Amino acid sequence: MIKKVKNVASKLAVGLAFSCINMILNTGIASEISLAKSTNPQKCDILAYVTDTDPQGLNVRSGASTNNVIIGQIPINETVQVIGAAGNWVQITNASNGFQGTGWVFVPKLGLTTRGYGTNGVDLYASTSQESQKARRIPANTAVKLLGCQGDWAQVEYQGVKGWLAREDQCGAALTSCS
Repeated sequence: MIKKVKNVASKLAVGLAFSCINMILNTGIASEISLAKSTNPQKCDILAYVTDTDPQGLNVRSGASTNNVIIGQIPINETVQVIGAAGNWVQITNASNGFQGTGWVFVPKLGLTTRGYGTNGVDLYASTSQESQKARRIPANTAVKLLGCQGDWAQVEYQGVKGWLAREDQCGAALTSCS
């Protein structure tokens, strides 16, 4: 009888363990744990503007995932300061309107514009150094898609070409020039 009780107890323990693992995997907790452990946010210091056309505004979350709680919204064209990056998410603060505080937004919902006013454009670099290879030239006052950041460099995409814009070539304001 004692053997049967031990056998039933061990089967229950194994079943409970598998149920817990299944819950962790299916609820996305595993990806949150993985993100938290594997990704140290990259420090950034750039300005960008909201390109999300949702009438409710761009969702600001408590962490770098859609599984995190929405803690506010920022309307389209508002400027934010980007202070960190982790994967497809950036940490923002100092929104010009809407959400006040610090939170995380999905980076494809942000953009910036090139400077280079009165010139034939700005250079897009292969890495975060003006000594690196130039990937292409982007016309002045041109909207580009933000992909990420590192320090005061913005990783962007323009007409399918990805590269890095130096701080002096970035404008994080949607409705005015940065001159």
